[in-house]
Amino acid sequence: MSASIVLVFPGQGAQAVGMGKDVAENCADAKALFARADEALGFKLSQIVFEGPDTALVDTANQQPALVLIGLAIKAALEKKLGKPIEFAAGAGLSLGEYAALSAAGALSFEDALKLVRRRGELMKMASEKVPCGMAVVLNLDAEKVAAACKQAADETKQVVSASNFNGGGQIVIGGATDALAKAMELCKAAGAKRVMKLPVAGAFHTALMQPASDEFNAVLDSADIKAARVPIFANVTAGPVQTPDQIRDALKRQITSPVLWEQSVKNLVAAGHTKFLELGPGSTVSNMIKRIAPEAQTQSVSNWAEIQAFQ
Repeated sequence: MSASIVLVFPGQGAQAVGMGKDVAENCADAKALFARADEALGFKLSQIVFEGPDTALVDTANQQPALVLIGLAIKAALEKKLGKPIEFAAGAGLSLGEYAALSAAGALSFEDALKLVRRRGELMKMASEKVPCGMAVVLNLDAEKVAAACKQAADETKQVVSASNFNGGGQIVIGGATDALAKAMELCKAAGAKRVMKLPVAGAFHTALMQPASDEFNAVLDSADIKAARVPIFANVTAGPVQTPDQIRDALKRQITSPVLWEQSVKNLVAAGHTKFLELGPGSTVSNMIKRIAPEAQTQSVSNWAEIQAFQ
């Protein structure tokens, strides 16, 4: 892949116990990042990643820094294999993956990116515990009908429920308070959704229920050392490029309570002439999403040592 590639990183749900272990065992540069992560966070994140238990890795306060760590460790190992830095023209990440993209582009240091998503995870977990809530994926129902179902459910239950992720390929995620979510799921099915499934997450991320987390996290972002990104990073909240520290800070502040506009981000990247995507992190969820949104795009995912070795 050439310098015209877009570097992309996955979000929550991509994790698996043992991810990155083969990379750390075979690459000293990657292994050093795991040690730096443990030191920066003040606990053995690497042990949770490599050994579990799954319940500890699924905890959003651990899951978020773990996924940023894996993406950046794979990048370091791939660069070691290539003997040079990966050249890329733009970056993006699904929800928390945006932090890995920002770090890859030099806007956040490795340690700062991890500390930020650790605190982000802690605050989102606390916000989730204030109101029983969850998320569900809706398949093959247009955005207007999803929005109408959420509005009706919110009106009837007097609770929050709204679209939280526009993932493309006919997939929209909704999130909200338990009763409102259940009602919205019913209404989406009645409106003709092919399938509606509750997701195994303990929160309604990217909805107004995350406002308490956002309020506290804004102060953290205000004091964060954010530099200009070397390349444009397409932000979840606008689906457009951010590059200056002020643009980045504003986008991250709005991200926790705003829907993830992933489908539009990919469309905008392709419209800007970017058709080659390289996903770094566990699995290939983001690559699969990109292929559904833009079948003409070239995608490649690198998630383990074997794929690093095979990379051309």
